[in-house]
Amino acid sequence: MSLIVQKFGGSSVADAESIKRVAKRIVDARKSGNDVVVAVSAMGDTTDELLDLAREVTLLPAPRELDMLLTAGERISMALLAMAIKSMGYDARSFTGSQAGMITDAQHGAARIVDVTPVRLQSALDEGAIVIVAGFQGFNRVTGDITTLGRGGSDTTAVALAAALNADVCEIYTDVDGIFTADPRVVPKARKIDRITSEEMLELAAGGAKVLYIRAVEYARRHGVTLHVRSSFNNNEGTIVYNPKNGEHVEEPIIAGVAADMSEAKITVVGVPDIPGKAAQIFTIVGKTNANIDMIVQNVSAAATGLTDISFTLPKSEAETVLNALAADRDEIGYASLQHDDQIGKLALVGAGMRSNAGVSAKLFTALFEAGINIEMISTSEIRISVVTRADSINDAVRVVHSAFGLDGDSEAVVYAGTGR
Repeated sequence: MSLIVQKFGGSSVADAESIKRVAKRIVDARKSGNDVVVAVSAMGDTTDELLDLAREVTLLPAPRELDMLLTAGERISMALLAMAIKSMGYDARSFTGSQAGMITDAQHGAARIVDVTPVRLQSALDEGAIVIVAGFQGFNRVTGDITTLGRGGSDTTAVALAAALNADVCEIYTDVDGIFTADPRVVPKARKIDRITSEEMLELAAGGAKVLYIRAVEYARRHGVTLHVRSSFNNNEGTIVYNPKNGEHVEEPIIAGVAADMSEAKITVVGVPDIPGKAAQIFTIVGKTNANIDMIVQNVSAAATGLTDISFTLPKSEAETVLNALAADRDEIGYASLQHDDQIGKLALVGAGMRSNAGVSAKLFTALFEAGINIEMISTSEIRISVVTRADSINDAVRVVHSAFGLDGDSEAVVYAGTGR
């Protein structure tokens, strides 16, 4: 008997009919002789609606109380799903994150998992029950408070449960048929990928691919969890995200896919004295804000002035805090001015085959040049090239690069619910 962990997102459990459809899929997995653990998100747009409601009450909701509010969404969907399964004649038991043993740090709104102790889940499995767990939530042992895991929390919950229970596979159900070479909403002829390494998926997620969140991919890679990304709207085979075993040599495609991210802004520190220690000074100040810096570029120093510019990208939501921190220390740093640009987009080209194939960069830059798209920043890793361009040209950039690398399929991809989650 295999143990399968399944995760269903908000679009998969958006209403009563969807919940019954998901319940049937879960029961089918149980009928096939598998033990089944399910992590479930809040129904449809429930989390957003709860956030809106909190902001109608107060512009600055208390973090502890906001977590208490938001976890209600998953509690609703887990209970309804358990009811639907029971109506089909199978035992099902629902558990909150704290009941499931999801132990986190004390950071409200963006807690990190520090331990998983699924004692009650294992007991329920041993008694033949299907286990339903509220995703996105846990609790802190020191404070005794409920916490939420932030973006991608239900994906991360599912992967953490799969690791703790030593599951054979963790199935992530969404509203597309798997992982594609690009977002099928932007590139209609994007092709489904049958298998992709966790390393490549990590780079695609970091580049903006929304089908899997980066924290979940990181957790799966670290703990050796195999992911199977599938559609909750059909029984088609999806995409396997796997961790190559030591000594396993697989001929990977040169390019796995193209991702885009519109959630970042660019800050430029203009007129920085080009002397040792200034970059360290700037990013020490930035680091104290806990901002998540992505790309960094320093211009060549102007010989006449001895000054340079340093640009970096970060989430738009964190830009104001960083700007204020840098402005407060302007005299100490000695820069001339700050520039803020939130109309940028990032394109990431990812593929393990880049390691052994020359000419990838040239093809990428040529495709963008021929489309009249200007590159503002460039960053690379061993299997990724990222470029920053104007926000209003990023979708065109994705399409021309996708075509340039021969990734277009013969038919259009199907998106069932429209969100990618």
